Amino acid sequence: MMKYSVVVVDDHTLLSQAIEGMVNTFDKFKVLYTCKNGKEVSDKFLGSPRNIPDIVLMDVNMPVMNGIETTHWIVENYPNVHVMALSVEDADGTILKMLKAGAVGYLLKDTQKGVLEKALLELMENGFYHTKEVTNLLLDSVSGKNGRSTVSFKENELKFMRLACSELTYKEIAEKMFLSPKTIDGYRDSLFTKLDVRNRVGLVMYAIKNKLYTP
Repeated sequence: MMKYSVVVVDDHTLLSQAIEGMVNTFDKFKVLYTCKNGKEVSDKFLGSPRNIPDIVLMDVNMPVMNGIETTHWIVENYPNVHVMALSVEDADGTILKMLKAGAVGYLLKDTQKGVLEKALLELMENGFYHTKEVTNLLLDSVSGKNGRSTVSFKENELKFMRLACSELTYKEIAEKMFLSPKTIDGYRDSLFTKLDVRNRVGLVMYAIKNKLYTP
């Protein structure tokens, strides 16, 4: 059975090894390697295509190149890689900085093993994973006057945005809208630019906050 690849980034060696051992017990995941900081991550990524994982479990506070800087770099250069923050930091400001850098999930290091496995599975299935607390934090942070969007959208952009709030993949959205995947990618990229968001999570949060979609 094919397993999703994971890279663990943490400057505490024993903790990094513990996370690696835990992830390797999951049926659908395996750890490719571990890194102590963002510089090691960038060196690995640039070193060989075989070093590019499906998921990066990212600590926030690290020397040389921290988690926020590293997440931003990965999202800019390897947009297909999912970054999940795994940190002891629970301050709202830190969480938001990581999410705005492009992380598609945020978990605390005291998270139970079963929750971590569930989060990784949902991340690969839906493209993101957020706890209720993080979702509420995101909603509170999204801009919008009086809860209403001040941005104008084309009809198909609105249709795409609402479908993007479901669990459908981009390919399934294209089929449902009777459009090519390339056209759907165009709507996605246009909305990301228009709304100044980095990923599908930001798009969903914007839609909910501005009452363009009701869960």
